[in-house]
This record gives sequence, C-alpha cells and structure tokens, in this order.
Amino acid sequence: MSIWGSVLRTKDVDTVIHQNDPTADGEESSGLSKRLSARDLTGFGIGIVIGTGIFTLTGIEAKNHAGPAIVISFAIAGVVSMLAALCYAELAAAVPTAGSSYTYAYTTIGELFAWIIAWDLILEFALGAAVVSRGWSAYLQDSLGLPTGLFGESAPVNVGAVLIAAVLGVVAAIGIRESKWVTNALVLLKVSVCIFVIVAGLFFMKAANLMPFVPPSKPSTDDKTGLALPLWQWISGVEPTSFGIAGVLVAAAVVFFAYSGFEAVANLGEETENPGRDMPRGLIGTLVICTALYLLVCLVLTGMVNFADLSEGAPISDAFHQVGLGWAGILIGLAAVAGLSSVILVDIVAMGRIGYALCRDGLLPASVGKIHPKFRTPTRITIVTTVAVCLLGAFVPLSTLAEMVSIGTLFAFVVVSIAVAVLRRTEPKMKRPFRTPSVPLLPIVSAASCIALMASLAVDTWIRFLVWLVIGLVVYFGYGRTHSVLNRPDVDDAVAAADR
Repeated sequence: MSIWGSVLRTKDVDTVIHQNDPTADGEESSGLSKRLSARDLTGFGIGIVIGTGIFTLTGIEAKNHAGPAIVISFAIAGVVSMLAALCYAELAAAVPTAGSSYTYAYTTIGELFAWIIAWDLILEFALGAAVVSRGWSAYLQDSLGLPTGLFGESAPVNVGAVLIAAVLGVVAAIGIRESKWVTNALVLLKVSVCIFVIVAGLFFMKAANLMPFVPPSKPSTDDKTGLALPLWQWISGVEPTSFGIAGVLVAAAVVFFAYSGFEAVANLGEETENPGRDMPRGLIGTLVICTALYLLVCLVLTGMVNFADLSEGAPISDAFHQVGLGWAGILIGLAAVAGLSSVILVDIVAMGRIGYALCRDGLLPASVGKIHPKFRTPTRITIVTTVAVCLLGAFVPLSTLAEMVSIGTLFAFVVVSIAVAVLRRTEPKMKRPFRTPSVPLLPIVSAASCIALMASLAVDTWIRFLVWLVIGLVVYFGYGRTHSVLNRPDVDDAVAAADR
C-alpha cells in the first residue's frame, strides 16, 4: 500500500456500529457501560454549553460591538450551531461511538483527516477546561473574598484552578453515572438561576435602554492591528467598525464560543441506552433550551441597563447591583461558579472518550485507553488529560488563546457536515434512525456558515491552530500510521479500503 493510500484508508461503518455490542452470551462487552438516556444527554449538553459565554461574553460584545442587538448575534450563532447539530444528530444516531466527529471522518474521508479532527478536539476540550477552571477560580475568589495569591488570575500558581480540575477529573474517572449525577445537579441550579434572571429582570427593564436596538455603525475603538485582526479583515484591508450590521456579525463570531461544546454529547454514543432515539433528542434539545435561555437573558440584560454601562467582567451580576438588587448579584455569582464546574466536568469526560477511541484504533498506545474493570470508564486517559488541564490552569494565562476553542469547534463542524453528505452517497442503505433534512443543501450551508465564522477569528489564532496541527501530524506519522489497527495484516482488506 502506498503512503497516500494508507493515510486515506477508512473504517467500515458496520464495524464501528457493532464494536460495542453486547457479547453473544448476553453479557456486557468489554467496552463502555450504557447508562445514559436522552434526558441525561441533554443535561450533559446544557452542562457544557451554558457557562463562560453567557456569564461574560454578553457584556463584552454588547458594549463593544452590538448593543441591544447582541440578541441577534446570539440568534445567528445559534442558527449556525443548530445546522451543525442536525448533521451531528444523523451521524450520532446511526454511528454511536465514543469518537464523535473523529470516527465520522474515519468512516468517510480517511484516517489522516480523522486524526487531525481528534487532535483538534483534544485541543478544544483541554484548552476549554483549563480556561474555565481559571475562570472558576476567579469567580470563587470574587464571591467569597479568597486570597488572590492562591485564586484568580493574579496568583503565581492558580491553586483554585488545579483543585477544581483535579476534583472533577476524579469524578469523571470514577464513572459516567457519577458524572451525570453531578452534571445534572449543577445544570438544574444553573438553569434555575437563568430563569430567575429572566423573570426578576423583567421588572427592571426600560424600553429606552433598548433604543436604538441596532446602534449606528462607527469606527472601531479597538487597537487591534496586524495578526490580531480577523482573517477576512486582514486579507481585505477593510477598516474595522463597531455596531451596525458589521458589529452584529463580529459579535456573532465571538459569542459562538457560548455554544461550543454541545458536540461533546456525540462522544457519549456508546454509553447511551438507545442512541438512535436519544442522541438526536439530546443534541437538538440542548441547543433549543440553551438558545432560548441565551436570547431571553440578553434581552433582559440590555433592557435593565444601558449597554454602554454594562460590566465586561461580570455583566449579569453587575446589572442587578446597578438596579439595587445586590443580593441577586451575589446569587448569580455563585451560580456562575456552579455553571463553570459542569463545563469543566463535561470537557474532561469528552477528552477521555476521544482518547479512548484513538487508543482503540491503535493511533495511540492501547494501554493508555484501557477501560477500568470496575468503573467501566477509560480511567488512565482521563487521568492523563486531567493532569494536563491542571498544569495549564495552574501556570498559563489563556485569555489570548480563548479563540482557539471556537476555531477548533468550527473546524470539527465543517468535517461533520461534509461527512453527512459523503455517507449518504457511499452508504445509502445504512440504517439512519434520524435523517438530516435537505441533504446535501443543509450540510453545504452548515459548512459554509462555519467557514464564514472562522474567517472572523484573528490571524494569530489561525497560526497557533496550524502549529498545533503540525505537531499532531508529527505524532501521527511517527506513531499512529504504523500502529493503526487498519495497518495490521489480519484486518480485512474491505475494511481497510486501501488506495481509495
């Protein structure tokens, strides 16, 4: 087999579907334990989606780019996410697997591209967990007045970030059932506070604060130049502006971060009791609930306080302080701590499942992804990724890398959208419990929308992303390609699909 043929070999869809089936004697296979329902999946989804985005980005983008029209920005980002979710739903229901978009790429466009996606997802979830763990530490320090030498961004070693990541890493390693209990409890608290913000805030809304809904465009006051500019702006040379339609679109690209992570639900396919039914419900239900809460919170927030007076650090709690409800601000701050906790937990769970899929396929050492005989989780890879998150959270200020979470997510969305259209053509008879509507039109629109948002991210973010991918290629060609399960002589040629 040629080198090109080996890196483009694909996995057989039927092999992926049945790799975690119960054994012939009715006992559970050596794979992951099936304990999740549609409600649990929705809980995991909401747990990772509602977090830093709504608690911080709302104020920043309303104040600097969109004004009250931040509602429209969140709506645009929600529509793009929903298009991707419809594509995810078809593949997650038909091919329930721990690898999510990694495995979808493996069955459609080849091993090399699958590895790139997995490497990208590891970056997305690890970076996201580390960023949020530092945010958790800062919120806790602000709410309880803890020492800044141990908690918050000014700490030389962010002990708070390490502690929360370590505790939630243990929860993720012990078992998916324990993880779902913790996540569901945190989600219930977080959603309750969002509803409180909406209901209580309605009594303090003023129509004057919402006018004009789309502030007129004006030259941007940002001091970004060179590689800090969005890619499309850097290429076109267009002068940056704030507010107006352009400001709404810029804000949409940034607040897309608030929706990132829902795709982590697709990584739980092998642990879902009825993936054909529950996966679409979990994915779509997550986005419907989160989008509705986001839009209402944004509307209430910009109606309570003039957008120019919004706090960029803690906009929601500060808005209640401004209208004289200080106790509500404290309550919301503590809810933010709970909300960020669930994000970190789901990030760590998702990384463990992606690592498990890579180890099972031979692209990483199999011993690292071994399933614990008692907990039925990939304990070793979960511990490894948790240690990485702890180190990042302890020492590295990640504010300049936050956009990499968005670029990684959008890149994965593009691949999944393409995979839906490809599988419809290469596997037309495959059982599909859920079918994405209007294929190939909807996947094409989904991929194009994601690429458009990626173009709004900074040039230096693209550079860092490409550097990470180059490191991944070195690992793949140095280890993964030769150790791949599909490289073994006992693998059926039809499965390997050489020289496609």
